[in-house]
Amino acid sequence: MTASAASRDPLNAPGPAGGPPRPAARVGFFGPVGTFTEQALYSQPDLVQGEVVALPSIPEVLAAVEAGEVDLGFAPIENAIEGSVNVTIDTLAFDSELLIEREVVIPVSLCLLVVPGVRLDDIATVISFPHAIAQCRGFVHKNLPEGVESRPANSTADAARELAASGDRHTAAIGPARAAQVYGLEVLATDIEDHPHNSTRFVAVGRDGIPRATGHDKTSIVVFQRADAPGSLLAILQEFAARAINLVKLESRPTKRGLGDYCFLIDLEGHLSDELVADCLRDLKSKHDVKFLGSYPAAGERGPAVRRDADVSWRQADKWLSDLRSQVQQ
Repeated sequence: MTASAASRDPLNAPGPAGGPPRPAARVGFFGPVGTFTEQALYSQPDLVQGEVVALPSIPEVLAAVEAGEVDLGFAPIENAIEGSVNVTIDTLAFDSELLIEREVVIPVSLCLLVVPGVRLDDIATVISFPHAIAQCRGFVHKNLPEGVESRPANSTADAARELAASGDRHTAAIGPARAAQVYGLEVLATDIEDHPHNSTRFVAVGRDGIPRATGHDKTSIVVFQRADAPGSLLAILQEFAARAINLVKLESRPTKRGLGDYCFLIDLEGHLSDELVADCLRDLKSKHDVKFLGSYPAAGERGPAVRRDADVSWRQADKWLSDLRSQVQQ
């Protein structure tokens, strides 16, 4: 790593997710109150020391950061069952110059929420955020009346709020148990997602630059091919393979320029300040159009331990190199 010893000073310790310490900020999140996004945000004590602002949609969260109305935006970007949240990915890739500063992963448990007293047989319509509905297809098919309709809402919590306001006894919302508490609904069924071990990844995005390296980091980029030719994707992947850089995500997305024109969204292990990562990005940029989306602390239960081990290893390696350089003849 190229990070200096000063940048690894324990007095400048990172926040709970390994990010840099920051003064209390105004954070906009994908609301309303009661969403999984709010739950994930409140798992980061340093991000909620200031003012938190619920915004009605993901584009509005990101636009508020761009406009300087909030310091950070917090939104979902990927689900373990349904994959990428395309509106977040596409806005960052094509319509924004914001950078990812942190990622947060939390387990997700979805519930069927109803007006008190409603039974399964009463339900004719299910409303929720489209990703949540998709995660519960099996439950809906097996347990609700035949022909039940699905209707999208801006978020899981917004579905609960809408149901509570209407008092509709033939509609159910899919969302977190927290939303039932907030909006006075009843939890009719829990853990209704089709696959166990469901989780969602969220990102904090901002305009303040790139967090320092922690030793357990992730870098996100978008690669646009300058020419669509046989083996072009292989050539991109070989840049990472040649440097033993592990890719944790590779996804193609339409570029919005024309049918069949795709770019590649790539998450890789490592930080921009790592020499191998920097060398790889340099070579990629010389051959393709590359958009940098951020280098940031990687989430995960072992994150803090990995970062501590990396810090010790880095100090040992730095001493070893300094000892060798002291032997260079003047």
